[in-house]
Amino acid sequence: MCGFAGLYDPARRHPAAALRSIVGGMGDRLVHRGPDDRGEWADAAAGIGLSHRRLAIVDLSASGHQPMPSSDGKHVLVYNGEIYNHQELRRQLSSQGITFRGHSDTETLIEAIAAWGLRETLTKTNGMFALAVWDAAAHRLRLARDRLGIKPLYYGWVDQQFVFGSELKALTAHPGFRAEINRDAICTLLQHSYIPGPISIYEGIYKLPPGTCASIRTYDKPGPLATTEYWSVREVAERGDANPFRGTREAALGELDNLVTDAVRLRQMADVPLGAFLSGGVDSSTVVALAQRELARPLQTFSIGFDEPKYNEADFARRVAEHLKTDHHELYVTADQAREVIPRLPSLYDEPFADSSQIPTFLVAQFARQHVTVALSGDGGDELFGGYTRYALVANLWKRLRWLPRSSRRALAPLLRTAGRVPGRRGRQCRTLAAMVTAADGRHLYRHAHTHWKHPAEIVVGGQVPATIFDRCDDWTARDNLLEELMAIDFVTYLPDDILAKVDRASMGVGLEARVPLLDHRVVEFAWSLPLNYKVHGGEPKWLLRQILDRCLPRDLLDRPKVGFGVPLDAWLRGPLRGWAEDLLSESRLQQEGFFQVAPIRKRWQEHVAGEQDWHYYLWDVLMFQAWNAARCHEPS
Repeated sequence: MCGFAGLYDPARRHPAAALRSIVGGMGDRLVHRGPDDRGEWADAAAGIGLSHRRLAIVDLSASGHQPMPSSDGKHVLVYNGEIYNHQELRRQLSSQGITFRGHSDTETLIEAIAAWGLRETLTKTNGMFALAVWDAAAHRLRLARDRLGIKPLYYGWVDQQFVFGSELKALTAHPGFRAEINRDAICTLLQHSYIPGPISIYEGIYKLPPGTCASIRTYDKPGPLATTEYWSVREVAERGDANPFRGTREAALGELDNLVTDAVRLRQMADVPLGAFLSGGVDSSTVVALAQRELARPLQTFSIGFDEPKYNEADFARRVAEHLKTDHHELYVTADQAREVIPRLPSLYDEPFADSSQIPTFLVAQFARQHVTVALSGDGGDELFGGYTRYALVANLWKRLRWLPRSSRRALAPLLRTAGRVPGRRGRQCRTLAAMVTAADGRHLYRHAHTHWKHPAEIVVGGQVPATIFDRCDDWTARDNLLEELMAIDFVTYLPDDILAKVDRASMGVGLEARVPLLDHRVVEFAWSLPLNYKVHGGEPKWLLRQILDRCLPRDLLDRPKVGFGVPLDAWLRGPLRGWAEDLLSESRLQQEGFFQVAPIRKRWQEHVAGEQDWHYYLWDVLMFQAWNAARCHEPS
C-alpha cells in the first residue's frame, strides 16, 4: 500500500532535475501513505515525471521499489494497492517466457501490462488499486482505478500540466496549483456529507471513477477525462438479472462460503503482521471467523469502546473474539480523546468530509497500527446483502404512500411542516416526513430521506447543485424490487465516496493497509445474481451471510440491535465543542468568508444550542467545510 503522484507536461518545459524535484515534492505530501521508501523518475524529453511513496507489504526488499520500469523498458508504473492473485498472474507470465527479478505484485503488474496491455491486465486482476503507467512507445499516460473504488485517484490540469495523485494534497503541492474552491461541490457536501465523484472540492480537479481507465494525450484539454469502463455495477446487475442463480439456498450458501473464504484467504497475503477490525457485527465477524479458520495461530483483532452504551460495540466484539479465540486488542476511548481527532480531520480527509464515523474509524486504525501493518475490514456487506435498516424503512414507507395521489400528498406536506416545529423527536420525524411525502417514486423518496440540506443552492453563495452519478441512477437502476434499487444506488455512490474513502484515509493516515474481502469482485458478482429473498429472508437482512457465520458462531452472540459506529455529536456541539463551533459559525466569519448565507446557518445553530431542535447532521456538514477551509488557509505555501 502506497501513494503516488506525477505530472505530464506536453510542452516539455522542465529539465529532468526540475521534473524530479516537482514530483518529489508532490510525493512528499504522501509520506503517511508510504513511510518505507521513496522514488522519483522523469523523462524530460517526454515531459513526464512520476513519484512514489512505499508502504512495504509484499516483498520488503528493494526489488519492490517504484516507479518501476518493465523489463523491456517500454513502460513505467506507479501504483497504490494490492493484486491478490498476482502469483497466479505471474505463473501465466512465466509460461510466456517472462522472468522476474523479485516477488512483488508491482513487478507482476507492470510485466502483465507490458505483455497483455492495460485493459486485459485489469480484467485479470483481483485486487484494489489505483495506478498510472507511462507507455513510452505510444507516448501515452494511462490511469486506472479498481472495480469498486477502494483506492483513490485524483487528476486535473494545473498551469497547463496534467497532474495526478493518490490524494488531493499531492496535487496542491504542485508549485503552479491555484485552483478555486468548487462551490457546486459544497452544495453536494451539504446534501450527502461527502463530495460525490467525479467532482472534487477544487474547480478543475476530478476523481477517476471506479472500474475505469483513461488515456491522456498531448491534445487533451482541461476537464473530466473520457474514461473507458472495464467493469461496472450496472453490467454486473444486468448479468445477474439475465442469468440469475437458480440453485437452492443450500447451494447458494456453499458457493458464497467458498467465495468469501477464498477472498479472505487471498487478503491474508503479506510479509508483515496482519490483523482485522472487529465490531461484533455480522460483516466483521464473518471476515474474522473465516480468517481465523484458515490460520494456525490466533488472528490479531481490534476494537474500540466508548463509555456511552449507545455508541459502544466493544462488549459484543469481545464476546465474538473470545469464542473465535483471536488475539484480541481492545481500547476504550474517552470523549476527550475522540474530540482530539477533530483538528486532524481536514488534513486526513483532504477535502471536506462530514461522516462523523470518521472519528472512531481513525481511532481504531491508529490503535491497530500499533500492532499490525495490514487489517481486514468487513465493509461492503450492508450494500451487497441489504443490511441497512433504512432500506426496509423506505421500502415500507413507499408501500404506504404510493396509493395516495401525489396531489393529496402535496397538500399533506404543509401540515406536517407545521407539526415539525414542535421540539424533539416527534417534530424531527414530522419534518422528515413532510419532505418525503411528495416524492415521485421510491428512489426519489430514498434520496430525499437521506439528504441533509434539501436546498443547498439557497445556502451556498454562488453554488448550484451539479448532476452527479447519484442523480443519474434513474438511467439504470430500475429493478423489480425497490430494496434492490436502493442497494444499487448506494453501491455506486455512498460506498465508494463515503465508506471506502473514509476507511482509506483513516487507515492510510497512520500507514495501515485496510483490505475488504467482501468486496472481492467475484463475491460482488455472485451476490448480484442471487434472488433477493436469499439476501433478505423473512425480514432478516444479510440472511445468506448470516448462515455462513452460523457455522462459526452461536446465533445469540449476534442477535442484537445494530449499533452505529459514531460519536455523540449532538451533545458535544452543545457542550465541549460549542466554543469551537461558535468560532467557525460566527456571523462575522461567515459573512467575511462569503461561502454561506449567514441567516439559515445561524438559525439552525441557535436552535441546536438551545435544545429546541437537533440539527447536528446539518451543522457538521458546514463545520467540516469551515474547518477544512481554515486549515487550507493556514497551510504553508
